[in-house]
Amino acid sequence: QLQLVESGGGLVQEGTSLRLSCTASGRAFSTHYMAWFRQVPGKEREFVAALSWTGVETNYADSVKGRFSISRDNAKNTMYLQMNSLKPEDTARYYCASNRRAGPVSEQNEYDNWGQGTQVTVSS
Repeated sequence: QLQLVESGGGLVQEGTSLRLSCTASGRAFSTHYMAWFRQVPGKEREFVAALSWTGVETNYADSVKGRFSISRDNAKNTMYLQMNSLKPEDTARYYCASNRRAGPVSEQNEYDNWGQGTQVTVSS
């Protein structure tokens, strides 16, 4: 089981960029599918992006395609989310998650390890 810690959130202006990191403890990171989700208070958590063990296969929510990029560095036990052209509607708490079997899927129920989240606020 992995322990996941997110970092890199903050307050930024519309149109700018931010990079989130998710660092995992444990040796099994390279065999976990990884993903980013986000949640706004009062709303359901939603899928953002996911990727395979090697990072070759990726999956993005339509709302972030072309603006966000997910990647990983298995040597550093770290996953990233590069967020460009940020919009106020991207404001949310961002969570990283992992699973061993389901793949880079969008269903949050398939993920069994979660971090505590990092807040991203985009001002207009």
